[in-house]
Amino acid sequence: MMDCKKATRLASESQERKLKTGEKLELKLHLAICSGCRNFAHQVGILRGLARDYARGEEKAPPQDQPQDAGKSSPEE
Repeated sequence: MMDCKKATRLASESQERKLKTGEKLELKLHLAICSGCRNFAHQVGILRGLARDYARGEEKAPPQDQPQDAGKSSPEE
């Protein structure tokens, strides 16, 4: 069985290259039983999409749980 270190490496690499059939199968099996690696793989996909959109000049709305002006200083400062 694949360990988490290899699973996270393959999840990252899958964003850059096509995984071999055996790698894909092993990763799928590991993700089916490991919620931590499943979350990691999901987050890597989100980060990849955000970086791609940023590089294209597209801007996404902030997530609903964060105010739009989070991190910005107020005009009074």
